[in-house]
Amino acid sequence: MTRHRRLSSLWNRVDSGEIHRAPRKWQTWLSDTGSLTQKIEQAIGQKLEVQVLRDCRQNLNSDESRYFHLQTKRCRIREVLLCSNGIPLVMARSVIPTLSSSGSNQDILRLGSRPLGAVLFSKTRKRSKQKALRKIIRINKRNNLWRQCRQKYEQLPAPLWARRTLYKLKGRPLLVCEIFLPALLQYAANH
Repeated sequence: MTRHRRLSSLWNRVDSGEIHRAPRKWQTWLSDTGSLTQKIEQAIGQKLEVQVLRDCRQNLNSDESRYFHLQTKRCRIREVLLCSNGIPLVMARSVIPTLSSSGSNQDILRLGSRPLGAVLFSKTRKRSKQKALRKIIRINKRNNLWRQCRQKYEQLPAPLWARRTLYKLKGRPLLVCEIFLPALLQYAANH
């Protein structure tokens, strides 16, 4: 019982074996190392729509601050829904430190309604040889992440599964959290 509670409140590395505590239907989505956008588009056979909920500078939440070792206070936060035919399949929250969006990254990160994955997994972009750090979490109504998402997407059920990955864009960190919505499984199964 304590292991289940631990998983519901803390981020756990995918390679720690905790992935097996997630329902089998979510395991491949949580552990996939490629572009989530491309994986969904292949599963449903069409392009995703990106609905931008927020794209602005703001303070990090306490969990994100700890992730960046309290060195970064304000970042660009980009929250989007990845949708198909207006149905939200994934909610994503990207944390882009100011330093990461400067220099040549500034032009790259002018995303508009493009998914961030289009930039991170571009065929022309040189990939880092270092494996991206990926963690998973089961979130419920007591979780701060669930409450933040609920403010943007009122129909948010609980519990949900999420993953977060620390990517590097030209050596600069970007933290991407993806919350998987139940419609993703239903939509992928029907296409």
